[in-house]
Amino acid sequence: MKTRVDDINENIYNMKTSDSSKKKYGLSEEIIKEISKEKGEPDWVLDIRLKAYDFYKSLPMPTWGPDLSDLDLDNIASYVYASHNMVDKWEDVPEDIKNVFDKLGIPEAEKKSLSGVGAQYDSEMIYHNIAKDLESKGVIYENFDTAIKKYPELIKKYFSHLVPLNDHKFIALHYALFSGGSFVYIPKGVKLDNPLQSYFRLNSPGAGQFEHTLIIVEDNASLEFIEGCSAPGYNELNLHCGCVELFVMNDSYLKFSTIENWSKNLLNLNTKKSIVGENSKIDWVMGSFGSKISMLYPMTILNGDNSKCETTQISFAGKGQNLDTGIKVIHNAKNTSTRVNSKSISKDGGICTFRSNVWVKPQADNSRVALSCESLMLDSESRSDTVPVSNIENEDVIFSHEAKIGKVNDDSIFYLMSRGLSEEEAIGMLVRGFADPISKEFPVEYAVEMNRLINLELEGSIG
Repeated sequence: MKTRVDDINENIYNMKTSDSSKKKYGLSEEIIKEISKEKGEPDWVLDIRLKAYDFYKSLPMPTWGPDLSDLDLDNIASYVYASHNMVDKWEDVPEDIKNVFDKLGIPEAEKKSLSGVGAQYDSEMIYHNIAKDLESKGVIYENFDTAIKKYPELIKKYFSHLVPLNDHKFIALHYALFSGGSFVYIPKGVKLDNPLQSYFRLNSPGAGQFEHTLIIVEDNASLEFIEGCSAPGYNELNLHCGCVELFVMNDSYLKFSTIENWSKNLLNLNTKKSIVGENSKIDWVMGSFGSKISMLYPMTILNGDNSKCETTQISFAGKGQNLDTGIKVIHNAKNTSTRVNSKSISKDGGICTFRSNVWVKPQADNSRVALSCESLMLDSESRSDTVPVSNIENEDVIFSHEAKIGKVNDDSIFYLMSRGLSEEEAIGMLVRGFADPISKEFPVEYAVEMNRLINLELEGSIG
């Protein structure tokens, strides 16, 4: 019987294809210029890359979170050259790559319930498609590299305006090396019935992935966007350093869901930020699995009166994993509200940390903030921490923060075992019950995937 996750030789997320791709390692001005030339970018994009590189060299490494000393950019492939062009017909995707995405269920989900799909393999998008009826309504859903060339004025207006080049060292790295990702534009008054989805697959050992996602939801519009991420396991360190910029205008709605299932040899140093207008709402739904280290704190600026942010997230850290996640919110207007429901599970010495940073500005009268953090530890070796930071500059605020940390209840395990379950089955049932409120927030296909990931992580939780 397999008793540990490490004993599982193969699963659908650990598929590998042959890696004969040409790669560019390290970081220098020459490498950045070569990447930009390979993509045929205009000069203004190269200027952004080079400015970001200057910031990267001057900005310090973060010292307050997980230890990042294993990262050596000289040993990271900063760009993996595409071996084929992007296509808009699934049958035209190269067979070995198509096989990976087929097993992950990407084309099947597109047929059943999605309005459009993008699929990225290493540094470049290999497939992008949108339902024809949406194009007639003015909806834009493009590979980000393509959007730069097709919609330059729109990109210039928003790109890097929400997440600045010098925000921190790793966002500067991202802007120096960004490649792939998606651009979404939802015109005024357009409300999508079905989600758009982008799936990011990091296949090459020792490679980095630096996709950029930019979404604009105009007034009185709505969108659900789903991100999926995965990578097979290698003995070499991989790096994910993406960026997401979300603009939610007045009277609009955006739901942004992410399931991350990176391999446990990967550093996930991702940045996500949104700004929300009057009478609008953003829902963040996130599941963090895999990765050796994660540092991810999606930020929301509630910039319009009556704007809302709701965050639902779960993380699962096993042996050798340090998942440092959380949220940042700025209340910048009246009658704004934030609600957070965060859960974490840790086992075999895994570390989960939840950080919150909430700033209620003086003008944010009648604001509401409710934070709830629950942590479940499956053994005495694991660790869970909550690190809240609050800056409240207005007295007309209702603020609550609830945190619970505990272990699996022995009495509950005994009760379930008395009903015929094994100890492993009993723990699995309790863990899935703990995670169920989060699972329900995901689209059906992703809820199934989350439960599958929990089952995989639970292998070997006994003995």
